[in-house]
Amino acid sequence: MAATGQTDSRGMRRRGLLKAALPLGVGATALGTGSAAATGDARSEAPARRGRDRIDVHCHLIPDFYRRSLAAHGITEIGGVPVPAWSPNLAVDFMNRYGIQTQVVSVSEPGVTYLSSAKDRVAMAQRLNTYTSRDLVHATSARLKGRFGGFAVLPLGSAPDEQDVSHAVTEAKRAVRDLKMDGVGLFSSYGGKYLGDPLFAPLMKALDDLGAMVFIHPVTPQNHPDLGLPPFLYEFTFDTTRALVNMLYKCVYQRYPRIRWLAAHAGGTLPYISYRTSLLTLTPAIAQQVGAAGLDDSSPHFRRLFYDTALSPAPQAMKSVRELAGTEHVLFATDWPFASALFLGAGDPAPQLDETFSPAERLAVERSNALAQFPALAARIGAEPA
Repeated sequence: MAATGQTDSRGMRRRGLLKAALPLGVGATALGTGSAAATGDARSEAPARRGRDRIDVHCHLIPDFYRRSLAAHGITEIGGVPVPAWSPNLAVDFMNRYGIQTQVVSVSEPGVTYLSSAKDRVAMAQRLNTYTSRDLVHATSARLKGRFGGFAVLPLGSAPDEQDVSHAVTEAKRAVRDLKMDGVGLFSSYGGKYLGDPLFAPLMKALDDLGAMVFIHPVTPQNHPDLGLPPFLYEFTFDTTRALVNMLYKCVYQRYPRIRWLAAHAGGTLPYISYRTSLLTLTPAIAQQVGAAGLDDSSPHFRRLFYDTALSPAPQAMKSVRELAGTEHVLFATDWPFASALFLGAGDPAPQLDETFSPAERLAVERSNALAQFPALAARIGAEPA
């Protein structure tokens, strides 16, 4: 895995570039928002919503015991980003500033893949999931109650084998049935094996039996070209795309129709290239000869996926997602705390969404779409599923 804390020259360049780039990104976002408001666009002038109603489906937790374990294995940055500060109180403070009622948290790269023994991976996955369920999802304190949902992490390693997959099946069932978590988190790839690989078939069957919502989060792919930039900028998006396309051609969507898939970061690059990557399913040469309709379409399986807005609220991404899957398949997300440098104030966490969605559509993207897909969460917070 590339999520290491080694202080080589490449890592130093990445950290330096990241520190230089993030303030520019924040400034550019602020400038862009001001410019949009100056145009007088009716949607940008819609009255601001009040209270806390957003559901954030892509954000992360880093409990102290997990942080210490990462550090003990030399992991101090993830995706080229230093491991950020996290605590339940910091998360609630963030939610309160940005009108977020609930975060559905997950474990980011490297998950438990950095642990060399299957026993240690199982123990850490169990500890993380038990903590997430007991201390966050089903918390009873006034400050934390109703503020968290959770995706389970599974004990898959950096070179997964049948034993790993068997352990993952067991933990997925425990997390969903016993711990009452809201779904399962998977990475786009594990040691170069992408979702869709036949190795994962028993896990896919278990997730299908559970009718699970499965959140796909990218990882830094093996042997990626080094441009001296943090991998999260682009490699994450490519790895998500590889997984989603591989699952199409390995018939995962067709064989396991009860799994609902949530793709991080607007599905990587998939919405933009969904037609191209569907070509082998469309038999275009024959269809063109007989004048068949539907050649300018993408795979219907891609249209049934769900896509989050994390690091992707701008219209370049959102309009492509909307064209592919429709507004009802878009869910709000922040990627906090890894994206914390983009959230330095308060108020609207994603004003760029106004350039794609009407106020009513934004309410669906930021709340009701998630309530429909997470009915147990909706019940915990006393909300009616859409």
